[in-house]
Amino acid sequence: MIAGKLEITIKINELPQPKIIKNDWQQLDIDCDECIITIALKPKPKVYKKLTNAASNYLQWIAAIIGKPGQQTENGFVLEEPSIQVFESKPKAETTSALGAAF
Repeated sequence: MIAGKLEITIKINELPQPKIIKNDWQQLDIDCDECIITIALKPKPKVYKKLTNAASNYLQWIAAIIGKPGQQTENGFVLEEPSIQVFESKPKAETTSALGAAF
């Protein structure tokens, strides 16, 4: 048997509204197929700012929130050690197949 690392990736494309919790931490609750993932972000403005910048600067965007599964909650669990990466999402160009263009 070998050791592995379990990480969870949550993808979002809408700006979640944070709740301010103790010591100015921000809490995000994300509904993933009826499983509520709770994410607490340190009071560093740059972490949540990645999401707000994406919402204001990109027409379409996707954020990947990665972390470890933590304590279970009533409807889901807490995501521990979260990190956020944001990507601009370009709309896919509509293409017609060669067969469809012939008719």
